Amino acid sequence: MNKNYCPSLTEYKRRKSIVVNIGGVPMGGDYPIRVQSMTTVDTMDTIGSVEQCIRMIEAGCEYIRITAPSIKEAENLKHIKEELRSRGYDVPLIADIHFTPNAAEVAARIVEKVRVNPGNYADKKKFEVIEYDDASYQAELDRIRERFLPLVRICKEYGTAMRIGTNHGSLSDRILSRYGDTPLGMVESALEFLRICEAENYHNIVISMKASNTQVMVQAYRLLVQKLEEEGMQPYPLHLGVTEAGEAEDGRIKSAVGIGTLLEDGLGDTVRVSLTEAPEAEAPVAKALIDRYTHRAEKATLLKPICQVPIDPFQYHRRETLEVGNIGALNVPRVVADLSRLANIQYADLKCVGHLYSMLLDKFNMNDLGADYIYTGNEPIRFMLPNGLKEIVDYDAWLLAEQREERHPLFSAAQYRSGIERHAALNFVLLSLDDLTPELIEKLKQDHTAVLMLQTTNEHAMAELRKCFFRLMNQGVQNPCIIKRAYGEMTQDQVQLYAATDIGGLLIDGLGDGVMLGTELLPAMEKTALLATVETLNNLGFGILQAARTRMSKTEYISCPSCGRTLFDLQETTAMIRKRTDHLKGVKIGIMGCIVNGPGEMADADYGYVGVGKDKIALYRGQTVVKKSVPADRAVDELIELIREDEKWIEPLKLVE
Repeated sequence: MNKNYCPSLTEYKRRKSIVVNIGGVPMGGDYPIRVQSMTTVDTMDTIGSVEQCIRMIEAGCEYIRITAPSIKEAENLKHIKEELRSRGYDVPLIADIHFTPNAAEVAARIVEKVRVNPGNYADKKKFEVIEYDDASYQAELDRIRERFLPLVRICKEYGTAMRIGTNHGSLSDRILSRYGDTPLGMVESALEFLRICEAENYHNIVISMKASNTQVMVQAYRLLVQKLEEEGMQPYPLHLGVTEAGEAEDGRIKSAVGIGTLLEDGLGDTVRVSLTEAPEAEAPVAKALIDRYTHRAEKATLLKPICQVPIDPFQYHRRETLEVGNIGALNVPRVVADLSRLANIQYADLKCVGHLYSMLLDKFNMNDLGADYIYTGNEPIRFMLPNGLKEIVDYDAWLLAEQREERHPLFSAAQYRSGIERHAALNFVLLSLDDLTPELIEKLKQDHTAVLMLQTTNEHAMAELRKCFFRLMNQGVQNPCIIKRAYGEMTQDQVQLYAATDIGGLLIDGLGDGVMLGTELLPAMEKTALLATVETLNNLGFGILQAARTRMSKTEYISCPSCGRTLFDLQETTAMIRKRTDHLKGVKIGIMGCIVNGPGEMADADYGYVGVGKDKIALYRGQTVVKKSVPADRAVDELIELIREDEKWIEPLKLVE
């Protein structure tokens, strides 16, 4: 099996794509990774669109995409472009097209680039399963070619670039019938259109493989790169994005898990972060993701190449491990909170890791983000911990501690090699790549009580940690592994993005049985600030596990970033739905501004809230619409009633302090 999809799994090397000219801002090749976003103002509002474009440019956007759902909007792109140019802005504009080839053909004569969705450019989605033989399938391809060819020829004539942008949620019935709802189906959807372009000797093309499911998204991009090479096609630039990532912290974490994982392997030539926020808020997040790689190659510690890749990078399989305590095997990945910087820990301090002590009831309540383990370093806690929470202490402190059976030691590699005394059931071993010697590996293979805590100081962190996992797998070591990362003084956004990339990129491939975000590199701070930081890191650990689809601990909102097609205020509506439903652990709710990505993206949601007209909402159960044209002022209540009917509704708890 060919597992190659990037230049190197150990060394940071950017994939060398062809250069695509988009106005005066080329993409690909050795050019910087570009930042882009999409307007949310009605395209017919020329001045409103222009003013929003200017805010986006000032926020860092190098390309701006504008929806053109019909010919009139496509024609108005000319006025928007002229007004921008008259104000001294020459940012390349991109027309976003769904369903309407005639609008694409108009836009391609005006703007620098058009985006087409191969799932709906020449197809109307009816959610039908169709049986094709080779002849009937070829007839469908011929029909698509006839529909698509005029646009290709216009783009060639006008020097207009094109993005062939596959969306997981809007694959055609034809693709779904032959390939299923899979990364391969996403890739083939784009390749059908790409083969037509190549036959016309048109190569000014960018490709994207977007999904709201980060595992599917990463697998599809990897498979695309492999298929392009396999078919002898040009190495086209890649536009990276996670669709419907959501808002605030969750949206940033989910974007980083998907986009950051690919950037780590040198894939990606432009980034759009899709947040349910103002578009000018997206560019700084994209830039923060990109900037991490500007000097990565020279700062990283060089690793030897990997000879044997023990995973399938195109399909999720969790690494097979032993069950040690409640870690590994079929257990969800665990969260370890670092309290080692806190002295004299009290009952109330555990609130920062999701365990709230009620003095009135003299008991603990655990919320959905309650840590599974706490690491207290060399100062063991002096009181009994609540059920569901266990303590890890440094080995030397464990040797001196009372009630050692109720605590678990953390060994260094040297202590583990020489230490005689161990916990009877569960021991933690802190290791880096250099510690994984043949001698230590043999010792681990004989020890069914050991859980590894893998760490690195390498700037190219994910790659080194991945190599740790590969070495363990290739040597037959099945001990569970906690992924440990620590970050110094940086912004909260940076910590979110970096941790989600470093840890999420491993979880995406089934590597890791838990996470720990350490505090040892943080500057000195007072106790109140330290407790707040620990709480942020604990919540971040759970957020990364959820974004990587490995542990669902809270409600998930698959909400689109809004655009000129949106039929209601997405930010306000998402906040309203979240306020009423954010206690429903593991329930996935899709919130879509219009029908373009709506029904398809419902494939990844339990329930859907989709705009179908002014102040009119359709409610979905999975991909099936169950209530049509619900008045917007009643739609959230009707959504909750739908959840009640399925017996998934629970009343929110009110904790007593």
